[in-house]
Amino acid sequence: MTRTVMCRKYKEQLPGLERPPYPGAKGQDIYEHISQKAWADWQKEQTMLINEKRLNMMNAEDRKFLQGEMDKFFSGQEFEKAEGYVPPAE
Repeated sequence: MTRTVMCRKYKEQLPGLERPPYPGAKGQDIYEHISQKAWADWQKEQTMLINEKRLNMMNAEDRKFLQGEMDKFFSGQEFEKAEGYVPPAE
């Protein structure tokens, strides 16, 4: 049986992640409150941000920036987006 969570991003019960994506409290919070769908959507946004802004994940400031944008994304706030990107019509 699939574990479900009340997704912070989409405000509905959705299938949850299989395991925390990060160690510690941050990973546990994501595991308990973020759905697989929201996590997959963030992974796409994150990839575009890393590429567009040429972020280096070895750089602590770049990681901090990305984590801040992730928090905004999951909370439904405005977050930094790749310049010129237009999502495909559904």
